[in-house]
Amino acid sequence: MMYGWGPGWGVGTWVLMGIGMLVFWAVVVTLVIVLVRGARAGSAPVVPAPHAPALDILAERFARGEIDEQEFESRRRALLGRPE
Repeated sequence: MMYGWGPGWGVGTWVLMGIGMLVFWAVVVTLVIVLVRGARAGSAPVVPAPHAPALDILAERFARGEIDEQEFESRRRALLGRPE
């Protein structure tokens, strides 16, 4: 009787187990990355800076005299999201 030294599963089984281990850890790492990105995206929304065209139009109206300085400042603060 030969216990453990006879024909066994062979080298192919070890290769498949190694590939299975790599696939398992790739899935774990992918899940962690997805969870971290999802948590980060939901925590604080990214507010883009106001785009220049609105401020440019406001400045042009002020330059042409259509609005006074007080109205210009009030609207500029509103565009920039700052309270008065």
